[in-house]
Amino acid sequence: MIYLDSAATTMQKPAAVATASAWAISHLASPGRGGHWPAMAAAEKAFACREEAARLFHVKDPERVVFTFNATHGLNIAIKTVAGPGSRVVISGYEHNAVTRPLHALKADIRVARGPLFDQKGVLEAFRRELNRGADLVVCTHVSNVFGFVLPIEDVAALCRVRNVPLIIDASQSAGCVPVDFTGLGAAFIAMPGHKGLYGPQGTGLLLCGVDPTPVLEGGTGSESRKQSMPDFLPDRLEAGTHNIAGIAGLLEGLRFVNNLGVENIAAQEGMLIHHMKKGMFSIPGMNVFCAGDSSVQTGVLSFCAEGRDCEELGEALGGRGVALRAGLHCAPLAHETAGTLETGTLRASVSAFNNVREVDQFLRILGELTAKG
Repeated sequence: MIYLDSAATTMQKPAAVATASAWAISHLASPGRGGHWPAMAAAEKAFACREEAARLFHVKDPERVVFTFNATHGLNIAIKTVAGPGSRVVISGYEHNAVTRPLHALKADIRVARGPLFDQKGVLEAFRRELNRGADLVVCTHVSNVFGFVLPIEDVAALCRVRNVPLIIDASQSAGCVPVDFTGLGAAFIAMPGHKGLYGPQGTGLLLCGVDPTPVLEGGTGSESRKQSMPDFLPDRLEAGTHNIAGIAGLLEGLRFVNNLGVENIAAQEGMLIHHMKKGMFSIPGMNVFCAGDSSVQTGVLSFCAEGRDCEELGEALGGRGVALRAGLHCAPLAHETAGTLETGTLRASVSAFNNVREVDQFLRILGELTAKG
């Protein structure tokens, strides 16, 4: 199989990830639930994972690195901490449903800072206009999950800091793929999954907390058990219930892989593959390719459509030929609305550190054969 769906899940992982998860299942208990070795070793493993994440994302205090089930879980915590009914919330035109659905459920006053695809200056100006009208919160994705568009997050963060407006960043497509500096950005929260660019198992995620959060889940933490309210300190305040210690052990190895290889090197590898892919697509008749002229504003994601072909049907045909990618709206209808592809959707190819040029060439050959058949 040629796996080109890493924007959904990096199925190809470092071997150490699966080994660590399997070892944890049979050797580790639950952190904070006993003074015996399996519990103490689990606590050490969890803290080592926080430390590794803190190193990668420049978080000064590892205890402000909170484990979540996924990015959606973290975004719900973050949004529900800062926003409420009627809150004026400015978002980009590229947000995932993990951002827009919680905001709609809260009945927030949502304002969209729309900017043209791959136009960082246009996006920044749209945010400036909306912020000048007043805002209680800004939520912005770092990288579009549909188009790989790198939004000007450092500049958006600067606008927020000057106006003292809290910023929540969705780093689902940037964590592990492009540099993310938590301290430098000064965000209220940054949410990310463990199973994409961090090469961890599904069911893991991280929430980096710049402000004190409001729990969305209450229960046992192994600490302050006599109190009937959640602890007032992190990470316990947000980590009710039993930890996914097998997932955390695997995530630790994924984080080590990214730290050792280097985010800049991963970004360069993915950028090279996407550049090679888009050049090949331009030679296939009837291909509409959504790409940036400046490679610095696009990560390892490439969306495209084939003239006269339904995206879902072509995606299924590619799957039948051993190419795994995603077709449709990618849980981000707002992004498609912004780019003008809401009615058709797109096919999305996304790469990781484990892909190579040979695989891209095979994919392009199969795509050309399928579209030539009509």
